[in-house]
Amino acid sequence: MQIINDTSAMIPEPCVATIGFFDGVHMGHRYLIQQVKEIAAAKGLRSALVTFPVHPRKVMNAAYHPELLTTPEEKTNLLAGTGVDYCLMLDFTPDISRLTAKEFMTQILKERFQVKYLVIGYDHRFGHNRSEGFDDYVRYGQAIGIEVIRAQAYTDDIQIDTIQSAPVSSSLIRKLLHQGDVDAAARCLGYEYFLDGTVVGGYQVGRKIGFPTANLSVDDPDKLIPADGVYAVWVTFDGKTYMGMLNIGVRPTIGNGPNRTIEVNILHFHSDIYDKFIRLTFVKRTRPELKYDSIDELIAQLHKDAEETEAILLAAKQEK
Repeated sequence: MQIINDTSAMIPEPCVATIGFFDGVHMGHRYLIQQVKEIAAAKGLRSALVTFPVHPRKVMNAAYHPELLTTPEEKTNLLAGTGVDYCLMLDFTPDISRLTAKEFMTQILKERFQVKYLVIGYDHRFGHNRSEGFDDYVRYGQAIGIEVIRAQAYTDDIQIDTIQSAPVSSSLIRKLLHQGDVDAAARCLGYEYFLDGTVVGGYQVGRKIGFPTANLSVDDPDKLIPADGVYAVWVTFDGKTYMGMLNIGVRPTIGNGPNRTIEVNILHFHSDIYDKFIRLTFVKRTRPELKYDSIDELIAQLHKDAEETEAILLAAKQEK
């Protein structure tokens, strides 16, 4: 996949394209991208995605916190795995935000990106005020030489206990992660959700009670952190992967105050990994974060948590 940030340096070949933010590059996105690739192959053209390095709403409002499923780098890496020819990066600016759909199609898609066929997702809208729909795009396209094609919807709805037969979307996945339902989110994403970051110093309380933890500082402040609770996770660093028991929350038994932490106890591992870059990959939430009456009661629960975590991860490893 070629990433094109500046069309003055490299103009893409005529292409079949779709447009979107593609946060998470989930199963619905992948289904849409596959259609773009198939149409491009049939037409003898390149396949392309038009996307944005920064969330458009964040450009318009610096205080907006998008709660990303994927950072820009993670999204680009996942898109590269789809086998598309071009990733056309468009810096969303106030000037672009004021373009009508017709102006956007003419100035950006046709003149800048050489789009010959535009594949539109079943619910996608673009242009100032997002007031126009598919029929409008078809009409504008006919006037400027872009054929607009409606994509087939992703119909393989994933049955989720808390949400009945909901189509896969980035919004749905965010909702699931906010509920701690990381295994359902993984079914929607097509991969297990993960957090990347650096291990930083903590309060050393875990070490004192026999469960030393690595405290994660997430690299991107806009990355969505799942619900508070205890999770079975994979911990990857230095090219190796370990089993981990993760706690997200305020550690109420310890009296941590309002400070929310992301702490992982790496099972059967006893070395310091301060300043290491690590990845936490979520497999299952085992329980919510709870307040216990004593440290001894907390320690007893942590032993149970560790046993359950190891059983979950060993079973997950066998399934792969």
